[in-house]
Amino acid sequence: MKLIQNMVNYKVNLITGDELYKYAKQFKVKLSKSDAEKIAKYVRGKNLNIFDDQVRTKAIKEIAKITSPETAREINRVFIMFTK
Repeated sequence: MKLIQNMVNYKVNLITGDELYKYAKQFKVKLSKSDAEKIAKYVRGKNLNIFDDQVRTKAIKEIAKITSPETAREINRVFIMFTK
């Protein structure tokens, strides 16, 4: 299980705006290309562990600051789907 978590976190930490936008559409999450780019820029290189609730919550709060609370909630849905 740890290997899968590492792979998912690795992908999240290297995600591009285009990839994030594609995943958002796949999971039926409302996300603009502009917001996807902003979020990807924030996440890239942060070494986030989206399986850790505290780390994910902190990241979502930061994402809410750079986009909007609604967008952050939607991204949280995507992150949670990645963890299942």
